[in-house]
Amino acid sequence: MAFSPLAPTAPEPLPGRRGGRRAVGRLSPRLSFLLRRLGRLVVSLAIVVVATFLIIHLVPGDPVRAVLGPSASTELVARVRGELGLDKPLLTQFTDYVAGLFRGDLGVSLQSHRTVVDTIAQRLPATLILALVSFLVAALGALPIGIATAIVARGGRHRLVDLGAAGLLGLLILIPNFLLAVGLIALFNIALGALPAAGWGTPAQAVLPVLALAIGPLAYLARIVHVEMVAVLDAPYMLTARSKRLPGHLLHLRHALPNMLTSALTIGGMILSGLVAATVLIETIFAIPGLGSTIVGSITAKDYPMAQGIVLVYATLVLLLNLIVDLVLVTVDPRSSISEG
Repeated sequence: MAFSPLAPTAPEPLPGRRGGRRAVGRLSPRLSFLLRRLGRLVVSLAIVVVATFLIIHLVPGDPVRAVLGPSASTELVARVRGELGLDKPLLTQFTDYVAGLFRGDLGVSLQSHRTVVDTIAQRLPATLILALVSFLVAALGALPIGIATAIVARGGRHRLVDLGAAGLLGLLILIPNFLLAVGLIALFNIALGALPAAGWGTPAQAVLPVLALAIGPLAYLARIVHVEMVAVLDAPYMLTARSKRLPGHLLHLRHALPNMLTSALTIGGMILSGLVAATVLIETIFAIPGLGSTIVGSITAKDYPMAQGIVLVYATLVLLLNLIVDLVLVTVDPRSSISEG
């Protein structure tokens, strides 16, 4: 049949509906990235909540009997189990635990009989200050060291200096922070008598624990900055910048530094998360009243509600720090961060 200009034709799509549901449901790359990261955070937190709940149930034997000792009467053990809710079915215990988390209730310490939330609120500031100050020392030390060694080593110049710096940084990376802590105490406290070996609250008391926690990450981050800076200095766009006869500080700080910052920020975020967890040993060695020394004491005393709450706080801090680092990377370098997400 021949086509007639009067024959009915398909209606034109209404304005704003071109592409159907796909156009309506399309999200911007940044919003999609944020939603994916938030989804991962929620899933990770759910796993952490389940894991911390199971801590007290995976301990061999009766945790209440372990805390009270073998001489405790059966009536006392039954009463404490009832106060902790351990006599209820497992599913009921879990729902009560989750409901308590939403209310900000992490239970009561078996050792001190104080609420876990009160103890964490008292001890958390020392841990955060120790981790953040150590991270700042590591970052502020690593950037100039890594940039300077990369500038010296560019094009194979000063090979011995480059090898010497790489060897020293590699050695500092390999030394565990608790051995560094012992060495620093032996040198600055026992041999020189210059700095206190324990305590918290004064700048002098913070020097040794901060150094013990920061030296290894500083060396590691300096190596990353060195490698990235060498690659940037040999890039073609740097040859163009040199052809303009720019001053050295502009060449390195304005053109080279921003282009190697993404990798440094990624590693820096991992280091900061690791420093939060590494405070456990350092706080114990230097007798710092933070979460690290508290969790060691609670495990030793079999105070499982306290250990349970502190593990949950540590895991939550690490997850939140990772989310913050991801958001910072999106701001600094949207293309690479969003494409990886």
